[in-house]
Amino acid sequence: MKTILNFMRRNYKILLLVMALSLAFWSFMPKAKVVDPEKDKLLLELLTFVIQRGHYDPVAVDDEFSKGLYKDYVQALDPSKRFFLQEDIDAFAKYELDLDDQIKNRDLTFFDLTYSKLMQRIKESEGYYKTILSKPFNYTIDEGFDTDYDKLPYAKNTTELKEKWRKQIKLSTLSSLSNKLELQEKAKDPAVRDSIAKNSKKKEKDLVEIESKTFEQLEKETRENSLKSLDEYFSFVDDLDRNDWFAVFVNSIAARFDPHTSYFAPDDKERFDVSMSGKLEGIGARLQKKNDYTEITDLISGGPAWRQKELEPGDQILKVAQGNKEPVDVVGMRLDDVVKKIKGPKGTEVRLSVKKTDGTLKVISIIRDEVEIEETYAKSSIVIKDGLKYGIIYLPKFYIDFEDRNGRDAAKDMALEVDRLKAEGVKGIVVDVRDNGGGSLKTVVDIAGLFIEEGPIVQIKSANKRKEILSDTDKKVQWDGPLVIMVNSFSASASEILAAALQDYHRAVIIGSKQTYGKGTVQNVFDLNQFVRNTSFGDLGALKTTTQKFYRINGGSTQLEGVHSDIAIPDRYAYVKMGERDIDNAMGFDKIDKANYKLWTKQYNFDAAIANSKSRVSKNEAFKLIDENAKWINDRSEETVYTLKLDNFQKEQKELELKAKKYKALADYSNHLTFSSLPYEDAITAKDTVLKEKRDRWHESLAKDIYIQEAINVLDDLQNSETKAKVTPMVGKKKKDKTVVGS
Repeated sequence: MKTILNFMRRNYKILLLVMALSLAFWSFMPKAKVVDPEKDKLLLELLTFVIQRGHYDPVAVDDEFSKGLYKDYVQALDPSKRFFLQEDIDAFAKYELDLDDQIKNRDLTFFDLTYSKLMQRIKESEGYYKTILSKPFNYTIDEGFDTDYDKLPYAKNTTELKEKWRKQIKLSTLSSLSNKLELQEKAKDPAVRDSIAKNSKKKEKDLVEIESKTFEQLEKETRENSLKSLDEYFSFVDDLDRNDWFAVFVNSIAARFDPHTSYFAPDDKERFDVSMSGKLEGIGARLQKKNDYTEITDLISGGPAWRQKELEPGDQILKVAQGNKEPVDVVGMRLDDVVKKIKGPKGTEVRLSVKKTDGTLKVISIIRDEVEIEETYAKSSIVIKDGLKYGIIYLPKFYIDFEDRNGRDAAKDMALEVDRLKAEGVKGIVVDVRDNGGGSLKTVVDIAGLFIEEGPIVQIKSANKRKEILSDTDKKVQWDGPLVIMVNSFSASASEILAAALQDYHRAVIIGSKQTYGKGTVQNVFDLNQFVRNTSFGDLGALKTTTQKFYRINGGSTQLEGVHSDIAIPDRYAYVKMGERDIDNAMGFDKIDKANYKLWTKQYNFDAAIANSKSRVSKNEAFKLIDENAKWINDRSEETVYTLKLDNFQKEQKELELKAKKYKALADYSNHLTFSSLPYEDAITAKDTVLKEKRDRWHESLAKDIYIQEAINVLDDLQNSETKAKVTPMVGKKKKDKTVVGS
């Protein structure tokens, strides 16, 4: 059993799962094809047994629990309200307050009812889309479609439901048709033709081909593609059996206890273990499901998508194409089915049709490749400002190899990078944990200990409410010079422990988003088979449940609140709800007694450096533009009504593109700083061209990073005459512990 501080960016109104596009990808649904109601009843019993006894603060399974479960489960079955009718919901609603009793009594009545009705409605809907796509759409009609499914009512009858299907499909084909017409228009521009011809003969050929097609031909193509996509979708749905849908029900129950409690079917548990190792391959992106849409949550550093630089967090994937084949519409598909279409052999091309966060549509081509594990490890760079050398250490994860004592360990790697930077004579260090979602608890305690003499790092309370303090007991300090910790709203779990501890000690300046993600809980994975003597049911899988809560050494919890930056800087997602605090059933914030610790007293100009930075940020025009862009992105995300009239749709897209151009200047920002690898790495990259390309790309991104620029400015302000003249080397340190956090 491993203890994990698991960070999953998701809204648990429906079942979401953050996925790395590269593993064999885990799904919520077991693949067993044998239907055994007795096994399902046993699973219900085990689920409540383990959670009630192991969860840090299990909620009561009562009528309130039943109401929440009812809402989440029905929404998970039909998130876009295109299967169930209002009469179905009325029949389901009779059980809204009975589900707690059914769980306790191992009663499957409600599940059987919803399952049978869903199968009926799915079968009926297969005829809807075929009829709709059998004839051309009229794109001159001034009508619209609202995609805010939460607020939309269920259809009263099949006539209303068919109309909903018609508009939903029309929006998809309209988007595709608009793209084709735009490409056709570009084909008429000689300058565009010449530019494309220089870069790709294939794309030039595509332009020639599309240029000769009539509107009617293009419109027919979009319907044919949609028909193919929906045929594939329903073929996949038809392959799902009762066990698959029962897993949705089980996870809906688990998620009501807290957002990080979930059930792993046997295959899912194995894949989860693999994900903890950090060994990834694919395009290097993580996904989550948002209603019918698949959304990019973040990119794996060093992966193909990261190198390609076009895919971004927040992008929604609408279609997937294999090389030059026709794209397949993936809106409404299950997450793991979307993943299967995006995965593929190394060296092959996948084309993703995405909706950007600003509302514009774009087709992004990515060549699949391995995501080198090296890119999940700590790495450092040198930067020079006003004649002074500074160091940057990027830590993407608090990793550790539990199976190999001599394997990679983030704390050991961090200590080594600090030593290397000291040898280069740096006057300050930036530790970058932006987008770092967690990892090993042992490593975060050890890493924090590199920067202080000794003392507590984090406080932990278990389900029995017993408090434990994890401390740095080694008085040696690896680095005692100026220190900045960079965070953002995706820094979570172990990252928050590190930032909170060094902030409480007054040891480092925390700079970044207004506050971090806000996940202050620890999960354990329990093998459910250990609780059962009868093995005739086969492998029952595992349950991940919250067993502990961690607290800052000042007594406050990072749960919901996260860590508030000393210097809050605008970012693109400042106004978008994506933290733990935005999940309706997340565990609450509280406080405990503070630990006994002494403030760091060797830092000069601490308050002045913070004040200077705040002044610079408030006057910086680029930061003002970032904030304006963030507000616009948030406003755009709240606009859910789309026109289905072609002229209006094209006009809106052009207006969005014009508006977006204003913010594209941010992508071309230069901080006028020069970044370079350390000497040891120069020797390696001289022979390793792949690694050299990765480091060059990293240095390129650092040179465009306005946040790094301000972090270096803060290090500069933390200097005084003594530290500018000399940085005193300190002796390294080592520690050992055996607890795990993060994913």
